[in-house]
Amino acid sequence: MNYLFTSESVSEGHPDKVADQISDAILDQFLAHDPNSKVACETLVTTGQVVVAGEVKSKAYIDLLSEVRRVINEIGYDRSELKFDGESCGVLSAIHEQSPDINRGVDVVDPKQQGAGDQGMMFGYATNETPLYIPLTLALSHALLKELSRIRRSGESFTYVDKNGVERTYLRPDSKSQVTVEYDENHRPVRIHTIVISTQHDDFISADENMSQEEADSKMLAKIREDVQNILIPSVKKRLPEHLAALIDEDFILHVNPTGKFVVGGPHGDTGLTGRKIIVDTYGGHGAHGGGAFSGKDPSKVDRSAAYAARHIAKNLVAAGVADRALVQVAYAIGVAQPVSLYVDTQGTSKVAMSDAEISALMSEIFDMTPHGIETRLGLRKPLYLETSTYGHFGRTPRKVVKHFHSAYEEDKDIEVELFTWEKLDYVEKVKSIFGL
Repeated sequence: MNYLFTSESVSEGHPDKVADQISDAILDQFLAHDPNSKVACETLVTTGQVVVAGEVKSKAYIDLLSEVRRVINEIGYDRSELKFDGESCGVLSAIHEQSPDINRGVDVVDPKQQGAGDQGMMFGYATNETPLYIPLTLALSHALLKELSRIRRSGESFTYVDKNGVERTYLRPDSKSQVTVEYDENHRPVRIHTIVISTQHDDFISADENMSQEEADSKMLAKIREDVQNILIPSVKKRLPEHLAALIDEDFILHVNPTGKFVVGGPHGDTGLTGRKIIVDTYGGHGAHGGGAFSGKDPSKVDRSAAYAARHIAKNLVAAGVADRALVQVAYAIGVAQPVSLYVDTQGTSKVAMSDAEISALMSEIFDMTPHGIETRLGLRKPLYLETSTYGHFGRTPRKVVKHFHSAYEEDKDIEVELFTWEKLDYVEKVKSIFGL
């Protein structure tokens, strides 16, 4: 019997994602000027206010105020009418030094003996239902909002003529998506069942002597729905592989701003906190999640680095043809280098004559899962984290970029970094060889 499964995504202007981006931008600044920095940065955003707190051990000193304002402005909160903008919001820092009790288990003479920054379990997941090796529900949820963001920034559509006679986009930074996919009994996608888009917008149609507020709102919402249906969804569909695009037929259910107009949004509409969108960050509810958030944490925190490493294992296993799906769990004790466990669950889709326990044992031999091993293999001591803080940490394209870091206290730096190294398929041939594929 077929069943329905749903995932969601949120845009870079969502208040929780604003907080994530600030935390990761601050982390990048510390790592750019001191790669050995230990950082745990949490951010709260609300109407006209940003609070940054956490623990840091670093030789670097950064201009936190300027960095916070830069990130907010680049997201699109750059004018006072939004009630939260980069130039005028208050910024409070409550960052203090990392606890020495934690630090002594992480900073050791031999880096290979570096212990985990905390206990806990982390998961990595991969599925071959999309070219990105992430679930279709999540891939589409992200794709819709990335395209909506591109349209907002370009101003090419979703437009109206303002009171000064200037054509401008009505889109504002805060938006959410949700995609429901119908799967068959073999867990293969059959069709797109429901799409939900909620986007913040200008109040671009106003009541007057000839139109009531209710009529104005109704007309405005009709315009937004029309643009989503005729511009956004076809644009995303055009970028999909043919077999996935065919799943979006004419019969899907579409909800656009289902509660009505969405003018008040962002941190003014809802307080945002770092680490509140962990399912958006990972696999959209598929697989599993250990509970630890990612943003604002340097790679000594296995909440982040081990989740990346587990994804790396899962993706290479599936890409090598060992299984159609793979869920990898790894767990640690604080201050201890070697994980206490590593397990691979192929969810009944294994293509090799081995048990999941045997597959797990082989993965433990192939992949060094100590914190130092993960940092080294994936190059995680680089300032590569701001790019991870929106539209998911997984299902991304590895690439090299040069990032510029300005400092009022040290020399500016241009640093080449490789983004999303845990998404590389660099172990596929090795995995194939071991399993005889």
